[in-house]
Amino acid sequence: MDWIDLTQTIDASMPGVQIREAKNLEKDGWNAVNIDMYSHSGTHVDAPIHFGVEGPTIDLMPLSRLICKAAILDLTGVQPSCQIDVHDLGNLKDDWIKGEGLIIKTGWSKFSISDPHKYRNQLPRISENLAQWLVDMGLNLLAVEPPSVANVNDLKEVTLIHRILFSGRVIIVEGICNLDEIKTEKVELMVLPLKIGGGDGAPARVLARPLENT
Repeated sequence: MDWIDLTQTIDASMPGVQIREAKNLEKDGWNAVNIDMYSHSGTHVDAPIHFGVEGPTIDLMPLSRLICKAAILDLTGVQPSCQIDVHDLGNLKDDWIKGEGLIIKTGWSKFSISDPHKYRNQLPRISENLAQWLVDMGLNLLAVEPPSVANVNDLKEVTLIHRILFSGRVIIVEGICNLDEIKTEKVELMVLPLKIGGGDGAPARVLARPLENT
């Protein structure tokens, strides 16, 4: 099956992004721009240093862990500001495979353009219980549609959830989109963050190839 792009398009309307003309075809002979970008804008990967946890920076993340099989948990229609808990995993709890990834589908990515305030400030988030359960079960990678796995307006919560996941060596991918294009329960997932030296996070191209349901 063909690869599906789960990446938001970077443009000047995105929070934390400034794109300015650097060269002009008519004046300089070619077109080019300067891009000033927050390291956690759009679709991005977090590194443990983001919350002071020991672990690889963005440039040192093993490629073998950035390419993996991932199950999709469909929670489309969840309520704003809800906490996603272990019981929400449903049958995935019984079919869990250590070392795979988990993609949580909520439909939240649609608000990144239509309602940016809701997208950032009322996001569905990972509960403490779920974060610890995922670590205990050997999750490799967690990918979500909102811009964070936790409430960005609650420093205690956002720190706690990230530190639990990072301490369990879980790779965190935030701000994915286009999950409605996937019609299977599992995908091959490829996450390609910019190779920023010592990076606490980086914009990433995230691709998924549907795997046939078995």
